[in-house]
Order: sequence, then structure tokens, then C-alpha cells
Amino acid sequence: MHTDPSQASHRLQVEILDAMAVGETFEAILALLCRRVQALIPEIACSIVTVGEEGHLCANAGPSLPIPDRNLLAHLSGDWLDRTQPAGGGNPARDDGETTKVPLRPSSELVLPSGWAASWSSTVKAPTGQTVALFTMYFRNKRGPSEQERIVAETCVRLLSIGIDRWHLQQRNRQLAHYDQLTNLQNRRRFNTVIESKLGQASRSFGLLLIEVEHLKTINDTMGPVVGDQVLREVASRLEQVAPAPASAFRIGGDEFAVLADDSADHARLRELVSRIFDAMRPPFRCRDNTISLQVTIGGVVRGTDGDSADHLHQNADFALQHAKASHRGGYVAFEPGLRTSAMRRIETIREVALALAEHRIVTYYQPIVRLDTEQIVGLEALARLQTKDGRIASAGEFADAFTDPHVADRLTRQMLSEVAADIRTWLDDGIPFQHVGVNLAMSDFRHRNLDQIICATFDAEQVSLQHLVLEVTETVFMDGPNHDVARAVTRLRDKGMLVALDDFGTGFASLTHLLSFPVDLIKIDKSFIDRLLTDAPSRVIVEALIDISEKLGMRTVAEGIECVAQAERLSELGCRLGQGFHFARPADAAHTTALLKQSAQR
Repeated sequence: MHTDPSQASHRLQVEILDAMAVGETFEAILALLCRRVQALIPEIACSIVTVGEEGHLCANAGPSLPIPDRNLLAHLSGDWLDRTQPAGGGNPARDDGETTKVPLRPSSELVLPSGWAASWSSTVKAPTGQTVALFTMYFRNKRGPSEQERIVAETCVRLLSIGIDRWHLQQRNRQLAHYDQLTNLQNRRRFNTVIESKLGQASRSFGLLLIEVEHLKTINDTMGPVVGDQVLREVASRLEQVAPAPASAFRIGGDEFAVLADDSADHARLRELVSRIFDAMRPPFRCRDNTISLQVTIGGVVRGTDGDSADHLHQNADFALQHAKASHRGGYVAFEPGLRTSAMRRIETIREVALALAEHRIVTYYQPIVRLDTEQIVGLEALARLQTKDGRIASAGEFADAFTDPHVADRLTRQMLSEVAADIRTWLDDGIPFQHVGVNLAMSDFRHRNLDQIICATFDAEQVSLQHLVLEVTETVFMDGPNHDVARAVTRLRDKGMLVALDDFGTGFASLTHLLSFPVDLIKIDKSFIDRLLTDAPSRVIVEALIDISEKLGMRTVAEGIECVAQAERLSELGCRLGQGFHFARPADAAHTTALLKQSAQR
């Protein structure tokens, strides 16, 4: 080196820092550093080795060394840097006073490149003291570095320290930008990038699954957000295990994940992956003394068959997912063109009902429940009706899709409870003999941990006793509640004086064992059994058995959908005491119901 080493080091430092400032890649900066050092000191060669995240060495730069010699370093373990041993026979490169220097390695451990007699290395350490890189000079003669070479090496170590810190910061920023911090899965931003990349290859087929974790809000509300986060981590971990490359998993929302599967070019192959996902989720998950069943619902599409753009594929997969949630939670639905139509209809229905609620066009109708022997009214069922802008009254079946939206369902339930409480107050004030009104509750209603407080506050405002209220809940709602949360909530409601009816019995899971575990007072036998009562022997046997079992369990039965006198008579013969249906009265508004109660209420 013929120039002033201080000036040379300064110019080297300026050039490397400029390269960092303009955004050169980490590898390009290391290669530039080696080339500039070798230009300053032509009689040496140099290399840079970094320590990877798992402790393995990576030969990042060494422009004058043969590739096989550089690659040799990559096969050494990271602790090689810390196993410093002097070479036998004394080594001029050894300097016991310099703790940042690494001595020459024995030839049995690392063979020097051909033509080089000795090497001298400087370690680059992190603030924690951990070695993160090794800067090495190679000499033609067996010697150590000169004073000028040491100055250059020290400059290189400082630059490497800055460069590695910058690289780690870039890696961290990349992690924050493209990976979900809770689950460490790729995030929505990365998902958008990957799917666009796949779509950029015209001949590339792949499948897309949208996966939603069921009951996460309930878990957060009842067990705490820490448990909820652990559930998300567990789902992510199982997805990674079951969907390795060429599939890849992403967390794209609060409780929503996505999987892109290159090996699923058709729906049959995609279903195989779905089966593996369900199998992976089946084992119970233990967290903080809680045993949690992981349940997911999945919708899937295939590129080409179901769309050829990211928006189209994602939208169709979401249509399939929403249909799965509405039809059978915890299952899988593959997209079909008809789902788009039904999904759009559902969206439109939700919008119409939300508007009707805002404009007070949702009204409460009542259908009587009567004694079969006297046909006197002993109770009512409250039913939601929508008054269209042209004055027509639409039944709940016409806008049932809106109940799948939890926000609309919540508003609807609150309005129904308020109107029912006010109507009961009116009937009591008028001295009308009156027992109770049944109000239907959906799964979304039980997402409120304070459902009992909401109901109590509504009825207290009208000074109406809760003994006049029957909460009607279907089997599906009971079974959809994780870890029997719905059953526990219903028990709290019964403890406050409300009665509970198991509605539409036989249309859900239809297990008689549920009568032992569900805390109910009444069983409402579904209309489908009553329709076949006179013509189908098995239906008659089932109805008779239900009536007998419920009586022995201390429960009452109500037969729904009675449409003729013959059905009513047969049910009476079988021991059923109560019924409702068009044979007795159609649903009517509060005014008509008031008149009917004055005329036919049981005194």
C-alpha cells in the first residue's frame, strides 16, 4: 500500500457508506468492500463470512478465491468461529493481546486456498458480544498483517458492523411488512403479492382455500384474549404442518386464514388437502387448563375453473366460505356458480332488512299456542315480519338470509324483545288472561356475555316479570356453542325465571341424549313430523316417543304446524297437550292478537 492508510481507509469508508445509502444489496456491498480492499492491497486476497440465524456460516464475499474454497466455509458450524486454536510451531498471525482477532486455523480444520500461505481474521461482533461475521485477509507468505493492513481491516470491521446492523434492520422491516406478528405466517400483504405472482404465470394452476376459525369471539369473551391468541397460533401451526410447499399458509384477517396450493389443479385434489386440514384440527387443544376443540369452516376455489384474477378468486372463495358458514359450520364448500347468485341475494337481503330496521318497518306478529282439548290460548310465539315499501307483509322465511349477519340479527332480537315486553305490559294492564310469549334466539345472540342483563333490562323497563318470557332455541344453536357455553348461558337465563323451549326438535342433530344435557322446559316438535303424522308410521312412533319421554322428564311438548283437525285429534290421542298452527290461527299483529286473546285466552 503506497498511499496514506488513513486516507485510503477514509475513501473506502465513504464509498461503502454511499453504497449503503443508495440502497445497494447486502451481498453487493460485501463484494464491493472486498474488491476495494484488494485494490488498495494488491498482494492480498480477502473474504467475508457471516453467521446465519441458525448458526451456520455463509461465505458472502471472496471475489479472488475459487468458489470451492469459498463454499468450504459454508459447511462449517457457527461455533467454529469460537474454537480459536493457534497453529503449531508458532504463528506470526497470533496476537494474544488482540481479543477481536481470530488466529490462523490448523490445516486439518480449514485448508487454505491454493497459493496462499497464511490467513488473518477479524471478528465482527454484535452489541451482545455474539460473533456475526468474519473478515479474513490471505497472504502469499506465512505472515501476519502489517500496521497499514491492520488499519484497513479495522475500517472493514466497522463498516461490516454498520452494514450487518442495517441488513438486520431491513430483515426485521421485511418481517414486519410481510409476516403476521402473532402467528409468524405470511400476512395479507404477502398473500396479495404471492397470488399475483402465480397469476402472472399463464399456465400455472393452483387452489385457494379461505379458512375461518369458529367461535373465536366467544373464546376471547369467555376465556380471555390470551387464550384466543393461543388458539390462532395453534391453528397457524397446524396449517403449516399440513400445508407445506408447494402449498403456503397466510393469516389474512382476525380469524381468517388462506392457503394457496400449487398441487391442487382441480377440486378433487383440493378436497384432499381440505381433508388433511380437518384431520389436523381434530385433536383437542389444551390451553390454561381449558380443553378446546379447534373448529374451522372452509371455502375453496381453483384457478381457471372458478376465476382468473385475484379479486375474482378471493370473492368466489369467500362466497363458498359464507355458504359453508350458513349451511354447515365446521364443514367445507367448493365454489359453484350458483353460490355467487345466492351470496349476492344474501347481501341484498341483509341490506334490505337493515334499512327496514332503520325505518321501523320490522314488525312483531304473534301466533297462538293453544290447548288441544279446549283450543284456548295459553301462549304466543313472537315472529318477525317485514313490511315492504308497498305495504306487503313479508314472512321471516323471505328474509331469513339476513339472520346470518350477526349485526342485523342482534338489532332484530333487541327490537323484538322491546316490542314483546311493551305488548305484554299492555295486555297485563288490560286485564287480559295471559301466560307467556316465546322469542326466538340465534347463535349470534349468545355472543353477548351479558345476554341475561340485556333481557332483564328490557323487561324491567316495562315492569314485566320474566316468567312471561319463553326463549326458543334450536338444537343447532346449542351444538354450535363451543364447550357448552350456550347451555351454560341458557341455565343462567332459566335461573332468572325465564322458560326455555327447544325449537324445531328433530331438524338439527336430532339426538334424544340432548334432552338430558340441554336445560329446557318445553320441546317443540318440528312441523315436518306433524306433516307425516297421519300417513307415515315411523313419524307417528317418533312423535309418540317424544311426548312420552318429555313427560317423564318433566317437560312439556308443543306440536308445531298443525293444519287440520285430524292432526290435532291424533296428537291429543298420543298425549300431546299443546299445539300451534294455521288450524288454530295464523300469525297476526298486536292489535288482532289482542282481540283474539280477549276472545279465546285461557282463564
